[in-house]
Amino acid sequence: MRRLIERVKADLGDLTAEEQAQIGEAVAVVRRSRSVMLGMPRIGQPLPDVHTTRSA
Repeated sequence: MRRLIERVKADLGDLTAEEQAQIGEAVAVVRRSRSVMLGMPRIGQPLPDVHTTRSA
């Protein structure tokens, strides 16, 4: 994983300023959407009612 990160950092340095800005924007969008998703509570589907009603 560390080697991959180092490769990405090195390759980012080869990009133009405009390309680096576009990547920066994309990263910001992903981070914002992740923070919203991580902060939202998950609501699962209700469990089925397995209790049957008894008639007397």
